Amino acid sequence: MPASPQPSLTYPRGDRSADWHTGLYRDLLLPRLIEEKMLILLRQGRISKWFSGMGQEAIAVGVTRALTPADWILPLHRNLGVFTTRQMPLERLIGQWLGKATGYTQGRDRSFHFGSLEDRVIGMISHLGAMLPVADGLALAARLDGKPDIAVAFSGDGGTSEGDFHEALNVASVWDLPVLFVVENNGYGLSTPTQEQFRCAQLADRARGYGMEGYTIDGNNVLEVYDTVQRLAAQMREDGRPVLLECMTFRMRGHEEASGTKYVPQALFDTWGQKDPVTNYEAWLEAEGILDAAAIEAIRKELKNKINQAVETAFAAPDITPEVSREVASVYAPIAPRRSAAPAPGSRELRFVDAISEGLRQGMEAHPDLVLMGQDIAEYGGVFKITQGFVEAFGKGRVRNTPICESAILGAGLGLSLAGRKAMVEMQFADFVSCGFNQIVNNLAKNHYRWGHAADVLVRMPTGGGMGAGPYHSQSNESWFAHVPGLKVVYPATPYDAKGLLASALADPNPVLFFEHKGLYRSVSGAVPEAYYHLPLGQARVVQAGEDLTLVTYGLGVHWAQAVLPEIDGSVELIDLRTLLPWDQETVFASVRKTGKCLVLYEDTQTGAFGAEIAASVAEHCFEALDGPVGRLGSLDTPVPFHPKLEAIFQAKSRLKDTLQALLAY
Repeated sequence: MPASPQPSLTYPRGDRSADWHTGLYRDLLLPRLIEEKMLILLRQGRISKWFSGMGQEAIAVGVTRALTPADWILPLHRNLGVFTTRQMPLERLIGQWLGKATGYTQGRDRSFHFGSLEDRVIGMISHLGAMLPVADGLALAARLDGKPDIAVAFSGDGGTSEGDFHEALNVASVWDLPVLFVVENNGYGLSTPTQEQFRCAQLADRARGYGMEGYTIDGNNVLEVYDTVQRLAAQMREDGRPVLLECMTFRMRGHEEASGTKYVPQALFDTWGQKDPVTNYEAWLEAEGILDAAAIEAIRKELKNKINQAVETAFAAPDITPEVSREVASVYAPIAPRRSAAPAPGSRELRFVDAISEGLRQGMEAHPDLVLMGQDIAEYGGVFKITQGFVEAFGKGRVRNTPICESAILGAGLGLSLAGRKAMVEMQFADFVSCGFNQIVNNLAKNHYRWGHAADVLVRMPTGGGMGAGPYHSQSNESWFAHVPGLKVVYPATPYDAKGLLASALADPNPVLFFEHKGLYRSVSGAVPEAYYHLPLGQARVVQAGEDLTLVTYGLGVHWAQAVLPEIDGSVELIDLRTLLPWDQETVFASVRKTGKCLVLYEDTQTGAFGAEIAASVAEHCFEALDGPVGRLGSLDTPVPFHPKLEAIFQAKSRLKDTLQALLAY
């Protein structure tokens, strides 16, 4: 008989039983055998794509085995071993890869782009690094809830160049969050070798820059991975500090099967082939007398039968039947209906800024699970003083100053939501949200549609110009987001609306962007009830009735219109949208059918703004009632200038009177 193979890696047996080692071997072998089956199906054309983790199984399996079931794991597409070691149903996983209704995303996304809260696994999106800040939010929730749970977030070596990697590490360190950042260094970011990606000797060296511990281990040695993670996890449960763990490994297949491996020197395959995590552990088990060849073959046969049965079950499941109504209904999480009417404004006067502050304070009282995050919002009270006094009332755990890293904080908001909390993130200025754009449009917005869990995150956006603040503190960027399914966009114009809409935005389980015009903060006052009340999102307000023309606007545009309309010779119906996504088509269309003319007014630049969508919709749905062209009036197509005289001609307000008179006379 041929001699049994000898392992190239050294394994410490310790005092673990033979059954324990056998169980670990089964966990390590299962993802390898699944992958072998998937590659056969790929060649047969029965699946469309596959991202292989062959050669890296020891990391996913070792990490997952070392954790408790309550710990969160955020894996990538090479971490099949996380899903199988957490014993997620194999039939459902295969259904996910096939795009079946039995899959976790019901055909709406592929691979491991999904989450399962019951299994405490939150899968990736395609943008590398994007889930690392989410781990911060999950760990923060555990800290606030007094739980010992930790979060483990995976990254490849290529992903460590992403901004989210650095922001997530920094936030975790500053906030003392128990996050284990696991970097699988397999030598290549798709085809780009490590020497073309970074200059540090080891990626773990980066930990020092963030004031955290960093370690480099052999990622192909499943026992070294297990022992290291078990030790680090116990330490993190005690001190609550993050750790960066670099696992050296190698990818034996292409980035995905279609890309091949021609860019990899054969010598690397030869070297790392001797360090294969599955065959080495298998050989060690034989050498130690824990398993013999017959037992290994029996385990392989059993697992292959299990896989084949799951594959056939998944293929036999009915194909998805597309339904437009079901797809549209899946974008947003349902909202509990509110039966009580909002109180009348009363006679108590509040400034716009004070109405928002009061609404937010009362929201903190109404939602004890709500966490506020933003730059300088704690003791300083925010640059506009909206959260002044909040730390004294609610504590620094719930009112959190953040580093200057918009993306990480938005991602942390999603993590808080996945852990069952509410989050509010304040952008210091709406202009700065561009630094967190990916988290909003690709993570927050798509979460419910993809796998059924909404992102309960409110993003407050101090916006707009008129104060000589120049190009980077004056932009109106609501149109960036009103195009994105899954988001809601709110833009109040009065103190009464601001407080009531803010309450509804906080109660809504979906991601809401709440635009607050800076020019209204201290220039506009109005009657606001003391009580906490809700105004419905998606419902416009008829500010004044008219017969000759419908003027549709929102935010500061409402006040521009109210200033100009007394000078206009004609009866104008003024509509304040209040919400842009969804917007109240019924109210607008009814008004236009009555007046026969329509002008859409907005502060944003003219071309491509959301006002163009309103104008196009009016033209499409009210064509037969129109007595003139549908007009739209925005600001000049230039960046917002600094000098007050330049800004005056930039803004649409300067052309509103003439535009109204011309359309009325048409």
